Amino acid sequence: MQIIQKYYDAFNNQDWNTMLSCLTEDVRHDVNQGERQAGKEAFRSFLQKMDSAYSEKVVDLVIFEGSTGDRAAAEFIIEGVYKQSEPGLPPAHGQTYRLPVGAFFEIRRGLIDRVTNYYNLQDWIKQVS
Repeated sequence: MQIIQKYYDAFNNQDWNTMLSCLTEDVRHDVNQGERQAGKEAFRSFLQKMDSAYSEKVVDLVIFEGSTGDRAAAEFIIEGVYKQSEPGLPPAHGQTYRLPVGAFFEIRRGLIDRVTNYYNLQDWIKQVS
C-alpha cells in the first residue's frame, strides 16, 4: 500500500513533515503499552519526543493490505540507538537494539487514520540494560 510505504520511507529519512502529511488531521495513535493519542499535533509531539531519545530505522519491512483497502498492517525490525534517558526506563548511553514490531493501520480517503504499534517492551529493556 503506497501510503504506508511513503510513511515508513519518510520515517527512515527523518522527514517528519512528509510523515505527518500521510496522516488525517484527527489521526488516532495507539502508543505501544500506552494511551491513545488523537490528532496530528499530538503525533507531531510524539515524534519530537521520540527523535530526541532515539535514532531508529525500519528494516525488513513487509506491508499487508486488507481486501477493502481501508486497513493495512506492517511487520518490520526497528534498529535503533537509545540516545537520551526516558523516565521509568534504563539510563541511555548510546545502546543499540533490534526489535520486531507490528503495526496496524486504518486508511480514510487515502490517508492514515489510525496507527497502532506493538513490540515487546521487556525485550527492548533487556537489550538496553
